[in-house]
Amino acid sequence: MRVTIYTDGACRGNPGRGGYGAVLLYVDPSGTEHRRELSQGYRRTTNNRMELMGAIAALEALNRPCDVELHSDSQYVVNAFNQHWVDGWVKRNWQTAGKKPVKNPDLWRRLLAAMEPHHVTWVWVKGHAESELNNRCDELATGAADGADLLADEAFEREG
Repeated sequence: MRVTIYTDGACRGNPGRGGYGAVLLYVDPSGTEHRRELSQGYRRTTNNRMELMGAIAALEALNRPCDVELHSDSQYVVNAFNQHWVDGWVKRNWQTAGKKPVKNPDLWRRLLAAMEPHHVTWVWVKGHAESELNNRCDELATGAADGADLLADEAFEREG
């Protein structure tokens, strides 16, 4: 099955209240189009962590292996795969080329695990531009950050 995903993360302050949004689009075997929206807010986190969580939540929502085209306005996330930064980080045991610890290794590991059963193609889109679905993800992410049911980003709160 082919799935198109759009994701976004938002933060009110950095760090601060944050949230992610994701829109998943797919056509089932009968030809019926489906759309699913996901979002969640966190009480204290960073924008980059929310960008990662949008992709993680969307991929973890898939219940069978899929061909995924994942769109994000985060160059941090998209370039990590398209420019093979992640490959180097894994080889260097989560160290950058400059021998410094990679930020957010807990979420990078979780994202790699979420990607495992799928074939994922990463597509960068310009944020706050003409992409209707990217703009919808931004609405979901900011709405979640401003919402009442905020979760703890436990790893960030423990370390930050």
